[in-house]
This record gives sequence, C-alpha cells and structure tokens, in this order.
Amino acid sequence: MRAETGGLRLYEPAAPREGALGPVWHVAGAHTFFAGPLRYNAAHQHGAPVFLAGLYGPFRIRVRGQDWARCRTALVPAGLLHELDVGGEPLGVLYREPGATGPDALAALLSGTTACGGALLGADGAVAPLRALWEARDAPRWAGDALADLTAFSGRRGAGARDARILRVVESLTACPDPDQSAARLAQAVGLSESRLQHLFTREVGVPFRRYRAWARMRRAIEAVVAGANFTAAAHASGFADQAHFAHDFRRTFGAPASNSLLDIRR
Repeated sequence: MRAETGGLRLYEPAAPREGALGPVWHVAGAHTFFAGPLRYNAAHQHGAPVFLAGLYGPFRIRVRGQDWARCRTALVPAGLLHELDVGGEPLGVLYREPGATGPDALAALLSGTTACGGALLGADGAVAPLRALWEARDAPRWAGDALADLTAFSGRRGAGARDARILRVVESLTACPDPDQSAARLAQAVGLSESRLQHLFTREVGVPFRRYRAWARMRRAIEAVVAGANFTAAAHASGFADQAHFAHDFRRTFGAPASNSLLDIRR
C-alpha cells in the first residue's frame, strides 16, 4: 500500500532516464495530447481547456501572475493565462476540443481539488493512463483509443445542451483553420449576425472566435509535424506565412519554443 502525504503519493515509479524516450504527440478528433519532459513554460493561453498531470510527481503552476502553487494535476480553462515550472520532469498534457461536452468536461480527471484563480488544482487524478502513454514506445499507434476511453466518463459529466450553430462553426474551423474562414462568413452560413456569433462563440467555447481559429491552425501544424513534415512545410500547410510565423505563434500558445517538444518526437 502506498503512503501518502497531503494527497501526494510518496512512492512513485521511477521516471525513465533522460533521453530514453522522445516526446509523444497525438492530434486527432476531440483530443490533442502531449507527454514529455518540460522545464519552464512562460505565461501563455490555450484555445481549449487542458488537463495537466505530473507523471512522476507534482509540478508548479502560476495562474494570472498570482503566487506559484504546487499540485499533481490541474485543469486550466481555455483562455486562462498561466505559467508552468516542471523542472525537466515529464508532464502529461491533454486538451479537449469543444463538442457535445462543456468546458468543464475534464474536471472528473482530478481529485482532491482546490480552486486557484479560475483553474482547478488537484492532489491526484488520472495520472496513470497518461504515464502509460508516455512510457509505451508504441504509444502513437493506440493513443487515440486510450484517450477516448479516458475522457468518455468525464464527457458524460460535462454533457448538456450546446448551441448546434456554434458547434457547426467549430467544425468548420477545425476542417479549414485559415484566415479566410472569417466570423462574418461563418455567421452567415449558420444564420447569425456576426456580433451574435462572436458573443455565442465565446460563451460556448470559452475563448473568442479569433483565438480559437488560431488554436485550430496550430493543431493542424502540429499534426503535420507529427506526420513527418518539417516546420516549414507544416507552417505553409496550416496557413502560416512562414516558419518564423509558426514559431512565434507556437511560443505564444505554449510558452516555450517548438523545438522543446516537437523535435525527436515518437511516431
């Protein structure tokens, strides 16, 4: 039986030696997943809610410039400014795209929670499944099924009435996340005024239309890199002007350079 202190487990499996495993990325459908060692991620905001799990121990997070807090898991809503200090240890990161579930659908993956500046910090939670994905060398082959199973029950918790018009807009942005997909054009397609679309989109998704469109484009670029494209090709395929534009937006989105997590990935 494991001893525990303050909700944090004392006896954890040892992390693989540094360099033994490359980062894991999975981008498909409703999920974006990353697992790998991180050090410091400067203040950044995401276009989708994210579940964070220290795979072998706690990590530190700072929300909206407040004091640093120590936790084992965290749920950060879309658009919430936060920093991470992981100290080079592996972190599991799971984003859930808008759909039939609400923004709080990932909350069931945490336990022993406390509120912190709009985020939810946990003393424990669904760490083991993400750790298994990180440790398995063939994880990219089965990550989609594993993540779908993991979020199935949390999705039921966050289910509820959603605006079908906004979900159609989200689907359009996911399919074609480029600047030509304007709010005005998509509003007309779903029978809304542009101002009404902007209001409903922020309410339903948690971030403004433009921020989510940028997030959808970033997802497409990462997906291209995971499939084998270099940064330049991925940038062009996803609507970025060039590699420098992609690199700038990646740092703004994740608080760290793309090279920290997109080099040496497992395929």
